[in-house]
Amino acid sequence: MTLSTPTVRRLVLLRHAKAEPGGTVPDVLRPLALSGRSQASAVGRSLTDAQIAPEVVLCSDAVRTRQTWDLVRSGLGDVELDVTVTPDLYTADVAQVLALVGAVDERVRTILVVGHEPIMSSVAEHLAGPDSESTALRQVQVGVPTASYSVIESEQPWDAWGRKTSTLVRLVRPKD
Repeated sequence: MTLSTPTVRRLVLLRHAKAEPGGTVPDVLRPLALSGRSQASAVGRSLTDAQIAPEVVLCSDAVRTRQTWDLVRSGLGDVELDVTVTPDLYTADVAQVLALVGAVDERVRTILVVGHEPIMSSVAEHLAGPDSESTALRQVQVGVPTASYSVIESEQPWDAWGRKTSTLVRLVRPKD
């Protein structure tokens, strides 16, 4: 008799790093601030240190999210990635983010979503089941700071992720 090992899938929800203040350019065109560049680089190192290697990346097409991803990517080393930059994440709600995640091949083990507040924390809160880490859950309930990421795990296939079906295992706020 062969016992199968459950397949844990990991979703990482990253809020973009600190951007320049709004007002002078359309919001979608706001670039990262100098401190945001430092934050984003720290996220890449943090993901590597935590041995979190995404196979698929879903990134908003806003300038600040694309710049965040570029700097995170440089800290991940030489890994094979499938990256999708989409305008759908700029204005997405929870259902739309979960639809994008649900469309990913079930063989993929780790997805990184690079997006915006309040949606990154809303998705984390929506997915967080009863075994979630309490401090991380309290933080996503009030919103997450720039360059922070939530790590959520489940054995469910991507298209079955929904309300309270996963475990929020941690929230990371890298230092500059």
